[in-house]
Amino acid sequence: MDPRARGVALLPFLLVLVSVTALQVPVESTGQVQCKTGFSESIYNAIVPRKLQEGQPLLNVKFIDCEQSGKIQYNTSSPIDFRIEDDGVVYAAKDLHISGKQAKFVVFAEDTDTQQKWQATVKLVWRSRKPQKNSLKDGITSSAPQLPEKIEEIFFPSHHFESNGYLKRQKRDWVIPPINVPENSRGPFPQELVVIRSDRDKNRSLRYSVTGPGADQPPTAKFSISPVSGQLFVNAPLDREERPNYNLRAHAVDLNGNQVENPIDIIINVIDMNDNRPEFLNQIWNGTVPEGSKPGTSVMSITAVDADDPKTSNGMLRYKIISQSPSSPSANMFTINNQTGEIITVAAGLDREKVEQYTLIIQATDMEGNPTYGLSNTATAVITVTDVNDNAPEFPVKTFYGEVPENRVDVVVANLTVTDKDQPHTPAWNAVYRITNGDATGRFTIMTDPVSNDGLLTTVQPIDYETSRVYVLTVVAENQEPLLKGIQLPPQSTATVSVSVIDVNESPYFVPERMLVRQEEGLPPGSALTTLTAKDPDRFMKQTIRYSKLYDPADWLKIDSINGLITTTAVLDRESQYVKHNMYNVTFLASDNGAPPGSGTGTLQIYLLDVNDNAPHVSPQEAEICEKPDVGAVNITAIDYDIDGNAGPFIFELPTSPSDIRANWTITRINGDYAQLRLTVGHLDTGIYDIPIKIFDSGNPPIYNTSVLRVKVCQCDQNGDCTDVERIVAAGLGTGAIIAILLCIIILLCLVLLFVIWMKHRDKERQAKQLLIDPEDDVRDNILKYDEEGGGEEDQDYDLSQLQQPDTVESDTIKPVGIRRLDERPIHAEAQYPVRSALPHPGDIGDFINEGLKAADNDPTAPPYDSLLVFDYEGSGSTAGSLSSLNSSSSGDQDYDYLNDWGPRFRKLADMYGGEDD
Repeated sequence: MDPRARGVALLPFLLVLVSVTALQVPVESTGQVQCKTGFSESIYNAIVPRKLQEGQPLLNVKFIDCEQSGKIQYNTSSPIDFRIEDDGVVYAAKDLHISGKQAKFVVFAEDTDTQQKWQATVKLVWRSRKPQKNSLKDGITSSAPQLPEKIEEIFFPSHHFESNGYLKRQKRDWVIPPINVPENSRGPFPQELVVIRSDRDKNRSLRYSVTGPGADQPPTAKFSISPVSGQLFVNAPLDREERPNYNLRAHAVDLNGNQVENPIDIIINVIDMNDNRPEFLNQIWNGTVPEGSKPGTSVMSITAVDADDPKTSNGMLRYKIISQSPSSPSANMFTINNQTGEIITVAAGLDREKVEQYTLIIQATDMEGNPTYGLSNTATAVITVTDVNDNAPEFPVKTFYGEVPENRVDVVVANLTVTDKDQPHTPAWNAVYRITNGDATGRFTIMTDPVSNDGLLTTVQPIDYETSRVYVLTVVAENQEPLLKGIQLPPQSTATVSVSVIDVNESPYFVPERMLVRQEEGLPPGSALTTLTAKDPDRFMKQTIRYSKLYDPADWLKIDSINGLITTTAVLDRESQYVKHNMYNVTFLASDNGAPPGSGTGTLQIYLLDVNDNAPHVSPQEAEICEKPDVGAVNITAIDYDIDGNAGPFIFELPTSPSDIRANWTITRINGDYAQLRLTVGHLDTGIYDIPIKIFDSGNPPIYNTSVLRVKVCQCDQNGDCTDVERIVAAGLGTGAIIAILLCIIILLCLVLLFVIWMKHRDKERQAKQLLIDPEDDVRDNILKYDEEGGGEEDQDYDLSQLQQPDTVESDTIKPVGIRRLDERPIHAEAQYPVRSALPHPGDIGDFINEGLKAADNDPTAPPYDSLLVFDYEGSGSTAGSLSSLNSSSSGDQDYDYLNDWGPRFRKLADMYGGEDD
């Protein structure tokens, strides 16, 4: 088939798919559709007003990227005047005025990956508008333009075909300009905006629709279109602060739903109106400014925001100061930048000591500060004047006075007070004191009291009254923070301090404080050793010094109380326990007669030179040796308390008597300090032998001593070890050990004796309890029975804890022998009281008592008035006679007055039985 004929046959299908291919892709002769990356049009036309505002959208350019992965970046040939966003919308970059009939510029698109570039031309044609009815009288045009009186019609782009029937690509087409709709319109609604038409509605019926946010997407139902006439309506008031613009897409289809036109984009811009007041970020703003600041000093910045469009007058704010409090020293101490909100000083004279804080009322007004049409709001600015060091500390007086006792350190001599007008407890107020004259030796210092800021003049070195009686100091007071440049210290910042020194009694001191004397030991008592001298530093006091001994551990010395002469009272012994390293220390005291008296100490060190006054003695003093001389030998040495020169080397000898010593023993010198003792006979009986040994030291002249070595001769094994059980120590125990053993034995015997006494006492208590309590009578929870009469109601002290429940009640006839009294004679059997159950039942105690009372009332032998006591026979010798005839059932005819003669105990009984019936 011919390619042309094939193109004519495809024409109906192309008309159906025109919404996809129109203005974007050409129809090739081969019938294949190809995608070409680039702008959808080479030339874009837009109708705009002659005066353009900054940020006003102008048109929307389309770029076809054919699903390329690279990112497309847009730009214009005149970026100062026009800018393009990533969505293809072109905006005015600033306020413009189109001078000619049209404005022309180029838009560029660049692939950031491949660096490939595309471009298209944009032509802006301006059209005139009639003056709006809502123009302000003062010449300010409202930023909310009204819709034109005549509804504009928007046509879908037309299509052109070549003579051969092929679809011809449209190179240029009109771009629909944005539609401006004012926010907060009062209607009536729906309000018609534009009419969308297609040039194909002349020969067929079409249906129109719009899609996008505000139509079929949230927020829905903001816009609607008449499907037949294509009238686009706004259905409700719009809010720019909610959404500044809407991007809708208009569609045209036939009655069968087939798309007959490419969708067109409609941009609806919501025009801002001044419906929001400025709002400050904070209602109260705090700032600071140093006192003495020069005019033009920045204090703080205040910021307010307006929800209206900041690119229009509705959102352009202006600031101003409404009031200032206080108005001292000037009512206009501050000003504010009406655009930035920066507060600065405009007048000099900020003085914290006069005014510490200023309060400003700041007003922010939109409409560029227009007081008639702008909305305003206020906030408070609190400005605190901070302190700087513009006031020096000053002394209230020129001279301060103080006194201090001599030789006292860390004593407050004088309290220096200053005044400072700066803010307390700041570096500009804190005082620092310096002594500039009168204290060359540095005996004083001045510390600052952190609370009161006073200067405390204090001594740091001892002051001698005898050297200087008065000190005159010059003191300067400054601040921690330097004074402002140009301010000098006034004369009031310098003061004089006169310090008087008080003379006190100072202690005498020895010269020298520690004296060393070298002396041979053995100096006899009464010998003069040396003289100590003490001095009194109080030159202006006439005082007497007396000497005394403070510490003498061996009590070898004494000192003359007047002249300090030291003499010995005992022999000086270098080997004494009080001498350490040949040195003996004695402390002496020198006291004056001042008020109060003072005293000082001095030390005398005596270095004792050794003399040969100690004889050596053998060591050890006991030893063991085998009975055979070939294996028996003892090594011995000598101990001498003298030092070298008067001690070793030693000479060891055996005495000539008794004669058996040298016959049985021999001693051989090993070296200067050791010798060896061994047997000389072939055999010596086992036993303990005392061997005298003469030992000579090396002194000049040498001295010797005869020491006894106790040697045990014993049988030895093949290794030379003694096998006898006996030891030398078995010869006897020491006195201390014997005394300790005897004390232990005596203490043990005492403990045993105390234990036996305690056991006997315990047995007696047990027997006494058995005599008092009948083990056969179980008196728990029952009436107690006594074998002796009671004293009536005054003598009934019962131990209720003894109440127990008895299993049975036995008669007196079966009591064991030895329990009944000797004078007791039973007359009749005792009453048998009711026996309770053996099982205890604490809940029926009342029943038990009632049963006992009932049994007692019915028993003729029961005591009177149901007493708990049972009186037995008192014996034949009783002056009271027998009471067995008395019973509770007596008729009362018997005379009981004779009971009054028997004593106080029976007088109560006579009253009970001899009284009236009541």
